[in-house]
Amino acid sequence: MSTGKEQLDVDVEDEFASEADDAEAPAAEPAKTNLSKRRTIDNLLEERRLQKELADYDFDI
Repeated sequence: MSTGKEQLDVDVEDEFASEADDAEAPAAEPAKTNLSKRRTIDNLLEERRLQKELADYDFDI
Protein backbone atom coordinates (compact mmCIF):
# COMPACT_ATOMS: atom_id res chain seq x y z
CA MET A 1 0.00 0.00 0.00
CA SER A 2 1.21 3.47 -0.85
CA THR A 3 1.25 6.34 1.66
CA GLY A 4 0.88 9.12 -0.95
CA LYS A 5 4.05 10.92 0.17
CA GLU A 6 6.38 8.93 -2.02
CA GLN A 7 8.35 10.84 -4.65
CA LEU A 8 7.71 9.55 -8.13
CA ASP A 9 10.39 10.01 -10.78
CA VAL A 10 8.49 10.93 -13.92
CA ASP A 11 10.29 12.41 -16.89
CA VAL A 12 7.51 14.12 -18.88
CA GLU A 13 9.35 17.29 -19.85
CA ASP A 14 10.97 15.67 -22.88
CA GLU A 15 7.64 14.38 -24.17
CA PHE A 16 5.95 17.77 -23.88
CA ALA A 17 8.90 19.64 -25.35
CA SER A 18 8.76 17.73 -28.62
CA GLU A 19 4.98 18.14 -28.86
CA ALA A 20 5.20 21.85 -28.05
CA ASP A 21 7.81 22.41 -30.76
CA ASP A 22 5.53 20.82 -33.33
CA ALA A 23 2.49 22.81 -32.18
CA GLU A 24 4.29 26.18 -32.15
CA ALA A 25 5.53 25.97 -35.74
CA PRO A 26 2.69 27.39 -37.87
CA ALA A 27 2.27 26.34 -41.46
CA ALA A 28 4.06 28.99 -43.50
CA GLU A 29 1.97 30.45 -46.29
CA PRO A 30 3.61 31.54 -49.51
CA ALA A 31 4.28 35.26 -49.83
CA LYS A 32 2.10 35.36 -52.96
CA THR A 33 -0.93 34.24 -50.99
CA ASN A 34 -0.31 36.82 -48.27
CA LEU A 35 0.10 39.57 -50.86
CA SER A 36 -3.07 38.48 -52.62
CA LYS A 37 -5.02 38.57 -49.35
CA ARG A 38 -3.62 41.99 -48.52
CA ARG A 39 -4.63 43.36 -51.93
CA THR A 40 -8.13 41.96 -51.52
CA ILE A 41 -8.48 43.63 -48.13
CA ASP A 42 -7.13 46.92 -49.49
CA ASN A 43 -9.61 46.81 -52.36
CA LEU A 44 -12.52 46.15 -50.02
CA LEU A 45 -11.49 49.02 -47.75
CA GLU A 46 -11.14 51.36 -50.72
CA GLU A 47 -14.57 50.35 -52.00
CA ARG A 48 -16.09 50.94 -48.55
CA ARG A 49 -14.44 54.37 -48.35
CA LEU A 50 -15.76 55.34 -51.79
CA GLN A 51 -19.27 54.10 -50.96
CA LYS A 52 -19.27 56.19 -47.77
CA GLU A 53 -18.01 59.22 -49.70
CA LEU A 54 -20.77 58.73 -52.28
CA ALA A 55 -23.41 58.38 -49.56
CA ASP A 56 -22.23 61.64 -47.97
CA TYR A 57 -22.52 63.50 -51.28
CA ASP A 58 -25.86 65.32 -51.60
CA PHE A 59 -27.55 64.47 -54.89
CA ASP A 60 -30.44 66.66 -56.12
CA ILE A 61 -31.80 64.64 -59.02
